[in-house]
Amino acid sequence: MSFEKTPLNVFMAILSVGLFLWMSYGVGVYLNHGHHAYNVTREHPWGLMIAMYVFFVVSSTGLCIISSFGHVFKIPGFAIIGKRAIMGAILTILAGFAVIAFEIGHPVTMVIYNVVSPGLTSAIWWMGTLYGIYLTFIILEFIFLARNDHRWSRLFGIGGLVVGIAAHSNLGSVFGFLVARPIANGVFYPIYFILSAMITGLYLLFLIYGFRYKLKFPPEIQEFLYKIGKLLALLLAILIFFEGWRFLTAVYGGMPERADVALHILTSAPFLYGELLLGM
Repeated sequence: MSFEKTPLNVFMAILSVGLFLWMSYGVGVYLNHGHHAYNVTREHPWGLMIAMYVFFVVSSTGLCIISSFGHVFKIPGFAIIGKRAIMGAILTILAGFAVIAFEIGHPVTMVIYNVVSPGLTSAIWWMGTLYGIYLTFIILEFIFLARNDHRWSRLFGIGGLVVGIAAHSNLGSVFGFLVARPIANGVFYPIYFILSAMITGLYLLFLIYGFRYKLKFPPEIQEFLYKIGKLLALLLAILIFFEGWRFLTAVYGGMPERADVALHILTSAPFLYGELLLGM
């Protein structure tokens, strides 16, 4: 296996080494300073690691949902993404587990007590349990896809889809149950997380196929990307509609700690330039 020294390959190699060294430094700081290294407090207990975890599991669920269009629902044109999308779903959920392991601090203890002392009334317990089952299903789905055993791959694909949607909606409920945070409390997040998962999955498919074909797509891939582009536009329009009504009702209601927080978000640069302009 040879390394072709093109400018892009050299840049990606340098970037990969740099990111690995940066990650190693971060792990070292965490091991030396513990949870304090994340700059979280009792007032703000969730930091960047939680955001990274949500991103990875959102990506995994989205790829799983989009992949099911082909070999589960038999929608024409979507069968070509099966293996790539499911492998992407496996890698991203494993990345999410790796991130949350550093946030938890004692992941082995968590796994043990998750089994011997289950908290059936805890949304976080259900989140961990459902995502574990989900990972098992999509690994088996990929194995049978690789063997071209469509009967069993479809069976585990249905299981992975159902459990994945349940797990991800439950993850949204972790935020929706926050009575102490009125801006997050409510039924919005369990539904919003499913929608954002599908959008993220579609974006990742564009990236996957862009790297795979180096932006030189054969006709059948061009047709497929055109289809998911229209689907992405529809989902983004729905997302903007949802977000618009969420903020309108928050501001109009005038509820303390909800209306003022909504106004602060709407006038902040991270929302306007990050979430609205770049994200949507």
